[in-house]
Parts: sequence; structure tokens; C-alpha cells
Amino acid sequence: MALVSGALLFLSFPPYGAGIVAWVALVPLLFALPQGSIKTAMATGFLSGLVCNVGLLYWLAPVIVNYGQQPWVLGLAVLLSLAAYLSIYFALFAGGVYYLQKRGLSQLIGAPLLWTCLEYLKSHLLTGFPWENLAYSQFLYTPLIQSADITGIYGISFLIIFINALICDIVNGFVQTFPDDGSLLREVTGALLMFAALLIYGQLRIHEMQAKMESAPAIDVTLIQGNIDQGVKWEPRYQEEALAAYNALSRRASPGRGGLIVWPETAAPFYFQDSDSKSREVCRMARETGDWLLFGSPGYRNVKSGVNFLNSAFLLSPLGSIAGRYDKVHLVPYGEYVPLRGLFPFAGKLVAGTGDIHPGKGYAPLFLLGHKIGVLICYEGIFPEAGRTYKKEGAELLVNITNDAWFGTSSAPYQHLSMTVFRAVENRLYVLRAANTGISAIIDPTGKIISQTALFVETALPGQARFIDNKTFYVAYGDLFVYLCFISLLLIYMNYRRKKDE
Repeated sequence: MALVSGALLFLSFPPYGAGIVAWVALVPLLFALPQGSIKTAMATGFLSGLVCNVGLLYWLAPVIVNYGQQPWVLGLAVLLSLAAYLSIYFALFAGGVYYLQKRGLSQLIGAPLLWTCLEYLKSHLLTGFPWENLAYSQFLYTPLIQSADITGIYGISFLIIFINALICDIVNGFVQTFPDDGSLLREVTGALLMFAALLIYGQLRIHEMQAKMESAPAIDVTLIQGNIDQGVKWEPRYQEEALAAYNALSRRASPGRGGLIVWPETAAPFYFQDSDSKSREVCRMARETGDWLLFGSPGYRNVKSGVNFLNSAFLLSPLGSIAGRYDKVHLVPYGEYVPLRGLFPFAGKLVAGTGDIHPGKGYAPLFLLGHKIGVLICYEGIFPEAGRTYKKEGAELLVNITNDAWFGTSSAPYQHLSMTVFRAVENRLYVLRAANTGISAIIDPTGKIISQTALFVETALPGQARFIDNKTFYVAYGDLFVYLCFISLLLIYMNYRRKKDE
């Protein structure tokens, strides 16, 4: 049953599965938990998590081998190590559900509370790794995800686990002697009412946001997907070719004078801030099209101890001058910097290029046509806190620039896009996503993907975005829902301790 649940969880996410599977994926695991001991429950949960995480993250091994130039043995070891670490949360979930159920608490209450709290911890401990949290499986079901502007992604994860636990109760009712006291009917009725409320709220919010989008100030945009081979983009002799490709695409697909052109992360694979001939060519393109240009480039900052290298985004005005700059804050462990280098000296080899990247000073919006825009570079797009911080600073548009060429044709680019959708809903903002090899997309404030590109094609994606100034409960209060879940678990535990003492 652990294997089945792990496989079903994996099949809940793109591109191989469908989000509807998530609503039943954990039923086999929950059904099996009451049997055996707490150690058996934790082992079962761990196995389920291992199957799920290896399936979701299999692309990590080829990345380490192909771009980190490491042997396959190390690539597989890193994949299994990360999958095992993430599976610890599954083990704690299964053990916790078993513990609470043996003390009389229904899975219907214990399971969603535990999952929500553990998912939050996974997303924050050790710099956090919220990759494909359960709610992200629902990214295509627009009416279902509108409540993310209240509870964030965790409220949706809570409801999915609640429905899984309810179905488990129904299954138990058929295969075991189930008390005929009307409790199951009450549970089903309550679940149907919750689901109906979720759908009604979703439709109301979609209708409300559509009205606001129609009246909000608009800007024509073009997202440029250069499709530059990751294996050669950093070689000096190819830098001119990469720049020429982006320039040509931008000139052909210019949105019109005063529009916004977006290039992906490190689309300019040289130090733009050095103002050399390549930098001047980028500025000239912006002047000649008369558009704003936002693009990624490596950067650096001179400090007393030497030089800090940065992953940067620059905003050029239609005059070709620098109107703003953002330096990436949330870096990728072992991709952009190496934590605990002293303990793992070999891991330094996984960082390509100049060495460790340093974090920027904070999520500071850039100014465009009197509006504030927030820039999320690659990995930052999967963190709700990043988008929320920008929104609290007054951002009216989010731009995610990324380079998913590392992932090849694996499932990772599809998964990466699915998470970005929720930044639009949480903050009620348009999200423009420009990726070097895809998937580039325009996402509206309801989380609907208006348009997107295919993988590994050289193309331009034209469209329109709007500057939205709309407050949300989530932006104002953050993860209050999760804190209430933690408090609930604590009160339940204290109540058990009090009864035991009595």
C-alpha cells in the first residue's frame, strides 16, 4: 500500500499525471496505518515518500552528471539522499497519524493537521524545499485554487488530505464493522459542504478579478525564449551568438514603443555592469525598439574581502539606461552556493562558473512606468514568501526569469511552471515567466495560464499584462492558517497529556 500511495502521489503532478489523483493518492497509506506498530507506520510512510520523491526528482541525477561533471554514482547518491531526507516528513506524518489514532483522534482531524504542519516545516527548514508541495498538483484547476489568497498553498493541501482521510473512512466502512451512528454521513455531508464552499468562493473570486483586470492599466509585453544550449552559453565564442539571437527575436517581436521585453535568467552571459561592447549592444536594442527591457545577467559587488558574485536582473528604460537592478536573494543550495563546504569538500565541484553566488540584500521592487514590479529569479518562484514580500512592498506585477535548460526534457520544467501559478493567485498579480528553453508563460491573477510556449524552441511570446493593486488576506496575514494548525496539534497533544496524568 505504501508503494501504491507513493506512485499515486507521483502521478498527481505534471507532466505524467493529473491533479485529480492527489485526492485519493494517500488512501492506501492511511488505510494501512492502523495495523502494526508506530515503527511499522513510520517505515511505511518513509517507503511511500521515497517512491514519490524519487519519481518527482529523478531529473536531479542527470543534472549533476551532465552539468556538474560528476560520475553517475554520485548523481544517484545525491538523488537518493535528497529523496530520503524528504521522506522523513512522510515517516513523521505516518507515525503521527498512527499515534493520534491510537489515542482516539480520527484520521479526519489528525491527518490534515499533521500533513500541513510537516509540509510547512519541509518548506522552511534548511533553507526550505517546497518543490511540488501537494497543493501544486491542482495548478490547472483554477476554481479550486482561488482560496490560496486566504490560506496560501497550505489550505489546499489540508483539504486534499482531509478528502483522502474521508475516503479512507468510507473504505473502512465497507470492509470493516463500522459504527452505524451517523458519523460517516455527517463526515460526508461536511466534506461536500466544504468542497461546495471552495468552488463557490473560487467562482466569485474569478468573476471579481476579471472585472478588476478589465479596468486595470495594461502594458504590452513580449517574452523572449532564446533556446540557448546550456552546454555552450558560457563559452566566450558563443556569447556573441546568444546575444545576437536575443536581439533578433526582440526586434522582430517588439511589443511597440513603451512595451516590456523580458529575457530569461542569465540571457546575457557576461557581466553587463562592465559596460563593454556587448553591454552597449543590449542598450542599443532597447533604444531602437523604444521598449523597456528586463533581463538576467551575472553580476558582482566589490567588498573589502574581495568580490561577491551575484545572480542579477537589470531593467533598462526605452532610452537604454539602467532603470533598476535586482540581485537574487534565495539561492539554490549546491547549485549557486555550497553550504557546509568544510564537511563536504567534494561538493564545491557542483558549482559551475566563478564559484559561490552571494545573496542580494532583499526583495526590492523595480519601477516601470510609475508602477512597481517584483522580479523572481528561477528558484525564487517556488517560494510564497518571495512573492508576498514584493506584494507588501507595493508590487503590481511579478516577473519570473529562469533558465530551465539544466533539466532537459524531463518533468522539471513542467513542475517548475506549476508552482509559479500560485504566486499569481496568492498575490492577485499577473506573472510573466520567461525561460531560456521554456516553459515561458503569461499567467493572470486567477492563476490561469493565458499563453505558454513549448520546450526547446526559439520563440517570442507576445501578450498583455496589467498592473493590479488588489489586497489579499494572505498577503496581509501570511501563513496564519498554518499557525492555527500548529496550535491545534499542540492543544490536542496537551489534552492527551492531561488525561494521561489524571
